Amino acid sequence: MPRLAEGYIGEKRVYGWDTCGKQQAAIIYNPVKEFLRNLMQIFPLLAIFVGGEILDMVSNTGAVAKAVLLILLAFSVISWAIILTKWSLLRRARVQSGRFVRAFRKAQRMQDIAAVADQFRPSPLVGVFEGGYEEYKRQIASNAGQLRVDGVRRGMQIGASEEITRLERNVPWLAITAAVTPFIGLFGTVWGIIDAFHGLGTAGAATLRAVAPGISEALITTAAGLAAAIPAVVAYNLIGSSIREFAARSDDFTLEVLNAVEHVQPQAMAEVRR
Repeated sequence: MPRLAEGYIGEKRVYGWDTCGKQQAAIIYNPVKEFLRNLMQIFPLLAIFVGGEILDMVSNTGAVAKAVLLILLAFSVISWAIILTKWSLLRRARVQSGRFVRAFRKAQRMQDIAAVADQFRPSPLVGVFEGGYEEYKRQIASNAGQLRVDGVRRGMQIGASEEITRLERNVPWLAITAAVTPFIGLFGTVWGIIDAFHGLGTAGAATLRAVAPGISEALITTAAGLAAAIPAVVAYNLIGSSIREFAARSDDFTLEVLNAVEHVQPQAMAEVRR
């Protein structure tokens, strides 16, 4: 009895009826692979075409629209520089924070972790620890008879505030970019439409075909404003979320250090008395 056989010839799927060991096959193309192959061939040409169209539209805009586009480009370049810098900084801080916490939990004395803290410098927890450790050393050196945990806590809170401020540096620029650039782009669009209608009134040709090119060229500033604002909005929220996470970790680490200080307090004061 003949049965349906299936196989592949290269990247093409083959079906056919196998009768007496002989396969009579009809070649059927894999539609997904064919679509992807055609898309990869068309995409470079489409990118060149779209890029050329945009360049033509930009070149045909007026002086005000070109100035608006330059301003938006400056906003976009600065915001992307901040995004990439903060992304790298937060990634290294996250990795080093995990390593620093593990090293702290393995240390037997405060002096041991203070000696190796510089190895984990990108972590904001290092600044938190050093803020408390400086106060801890001052109290030990003064030989007051008892450690004041509240003083160590205040020192760590100051260190945490300084570290969060360092992480937040230049981040407000992303919020400014997200809030301002759409309006700058809209200003360029409104100015271009006014110029287009002014030219239409001068020419006296009240047709859509006469005014459409000017309006389409004016709308490119709105698109540029959105292109600058959208990445800034997304990055501002993601970076802000990461900074809030570091603030919470700093609070938790402060409590962990205070517990360690209370545990080593009797031993430290005994060493001072000797």
